[in-house]
Parts: sequence; structure tokens; C-alpha cells
Amino acid sequence: MPNLHELEQAMPVAPLKIVALPSAEKLGKRINRYMVEFRRRVHNDKVKNDPAFHGYAEDNYLVDVELPRFGSGEAKARFHETIRGKDLFLLVDVCNHSITYEMNGFLNHMSPDDHYQDLKRVIAACNGKAKRINVIMPFLYEGRQHKRSGRESLDCAYALTELRDMGVSNFVTFDAHDPRVQNATPLNGFDNFTSPYQFTKALLHSETDLLVDKDHLIIISPDEGALDRAIYFASVLGVDTGMFYKRRDYSTIVNGKNPIVAHEFLGDNIDGKDVIIIDDMISSGGSMLDTSMQLKRMNARRVYICCTFGLFTDGLEAFDRAYEQGYFDKVVVTDLTYLPPELYSRPYFIETDMSKFVASIIDFMNHDLSLSNVMATTEKIHNILEAYNNRTLFAE
Repeated sequence: MPNLHELEQAMPVAPLKIVALPSAEKLGKRINRYMVEFRRRVHNDKVKNDPAFHGYAEDNYLVDVELPRFGSGEAKARFHETIRGKDLFLLVDVCNHSITYEMNGFLNHMSPDDHYQDLKRVIAACNGKAKRINVIMPFLYEGRQHKRSGRESLDCAYALTELRDMGVSNFVTFDAHDPRVQNATPLNGFDNFTSPYQFTKALLHSETDLLVDKDHLIIISPDEGALDRAIYFASVLGVDTGMFYKRRDYSTIVNGKNPIVAHEFLGDNIDGKDVIIIDDMISSGGSMLDTSMQLKRMNARRVYICCTFGLFTDGLEAFDRAYEQGYFDKVVVTDLTYLPPELYSRPYFIETDMSKFVASIIDFMNHDLSLSNVMATTEKIHNILEAYNNRTLFAE
């Protein structure tokens, strides 16, 4: 737990409660376990006697909430315990398509719209009695519809405005497609976290012979939109970066977007180097696999794909074929969104556990402390790189 001394000097805003909606139930349970562990190590001398710390150290912070549905498909939210005066953290995964419900005798899979509507139902069920409402939505709802091109809806901006009007004080998301969407609610809290530290840690645990320097490793952005992520990651690791430019056919629209005609590479020679491709999400994966294939044809040694969200909307068959053909070596994604169960059996898959990180965010927010305390600094990443290099040298 980072900066424990700051927590020891601070008081909580209000008693903490976590509302894990069904879409994020598994992640919520892991976060809860870390919260229980964190709170047992702080303020041990005060939690029993000081009224200000009533409800501070608990065995469970998860709220008992229910979201039943009628046969028509309509639903409601119902709390089975009091949330009056609590500092609520609502956790929702809008990409969890595994949850189903029946409507008029048909089985439906919940869409992002359904999950967002459930979130609003839970907020409405609070009935203004909570001390503060904070929303943690790892994958930003409608985050890809963040700007207007022609006569289009601004869904993401409208959603943030709607949540603000419903009384949400703070909004936490991860690797937003374009964090400038927070301009829709400039007077409300909006925190956007990235996970370069977790990616670095996962790769170093997976591979024993990585050489992290500019002669052996390069960070690649698959398009111009992910260039900022690649530049930051590369600067922290002290390596070079490159980019693929997506040439699109803007006269045609397929599945709501302009098809990619070709990928043009902009960067230094990658011959014999290990390559890390970093982006915010894997949707269908076609663009990422095409980038990997071109890198291998340019004689890249190994190709690692690092993405915050692994959606795999077209299934895993294309990834299986690409792996068998040697186009990439590993896929690293976080557990912030639902991952298909079959993914865990794939030899190329690496999961990054983010529950401890999210628990740290909740803990510091509950104490109204700066969230810079939980962000991975360059120094922290350098420390794990140094430890990894020493271990490698020792093994040799």
C-alpha cells in the first residue's frame, strides 16, 4: 500500500461502502478483500474508540443491492441495507456481455446501454441519502463517441453530464479513448488512470530474457490516437518509439467506421528488436493483428500486445491463427472488463490484476487525499526494472 503514513494522518470523508453492480461483481469481491486488508493496518489505535472512525475497519465493504427485472425487460434497483451518510463507490463494467435477462420469453445479453441504465437505477435508489456518490467505470461508456462529426450524438459527454446532474461527485475511469471528454463536466471530479506499471510488471514476470534498452526494445503505437501512450511508456523505459499510420477509405463506412486501406510505419529500424504494441483496447483485433504481422515481416524479434481492455468482439479465432503463424508472442490485458473464459486457456494470454490498484484509489479518495499517491511514478517503474535486471544477471 503506497504512502501509508498519509492515510494514518487523515480522516475518512464518511464510512466507506462499495456497490459492485452485477457486471463487476468478481472485480468488486477482489477489491473488497484488499480494502479489508488495507484497513486492518491503519488507525488500529483509533477504530475502536474514536466515533469519527466508526465503520472504518470492517470485514466487508460490499453493499447488498439487487437489480431484479420484470418480464417486460424493465428493472429496478433495491438496497437491502442502509446507505445513509455513506461514501459510496459504484463499480460497473459496461462491457460485460455475459450477463443475461429474459424479456417476453427471449434471452437477452446485456449491452453497455443496459449496464449504464442499471447504474442510474442504483444512483436513483440512493434517494439522496448517501454522503457522496463516486462512480468507477473502467471502460468509459460511449468513450469512442467523444466528438461530433456531422449530425451525430455526443453520447459520452451527455452521459457524464447526466451522471453529474444525478449527484455523482467523482468519476474514475481507465485509459479513456480521449480524456478531453471531461470538459463536458469541468466542475466535477474526473480521474483517468493508465496502467504502464502493471504492463511492465506483467511482462517482466512472464519473460526472463527481456533487455529493456533502446538497442533491444521499441514501443509501437498502432495508430496516431495511441501515440501519447506509446511516447509516455517509451520515455519511462528509456527506449525508442514508432507509429503506424492508418490510411482509411473515407468514402466508405463499414460497421460504423471507415475501413483501413493500409498501415504505414513511421519509425526507426526494428530489425531484431523486441516490440511492445500499446493501445487502449482490443475490439475486433483486426488492426492490432495487422500491425503485428507487418512488424514480424520487418524482422521484429518478438511482438507483445499490451491493451487495457480486451474486448475480443469477434472472438479469439483470428488471434489463435495469428499466434500459430508467429505474428505475435503475448497479449497482455487487464481484468478491468469482462474477459471470455476461453481466453484463460490460451498460451499467449497474460492477465494483469488491477484490483489492488483500484482498492488503493478508493482508499485514498475516501480520505480525500491526492490520487497522485497511487499513481505509478517513473521511479517506481525504474525500481522494478532494476530488480528484474539484477535477477537476470544473478540467474546467469
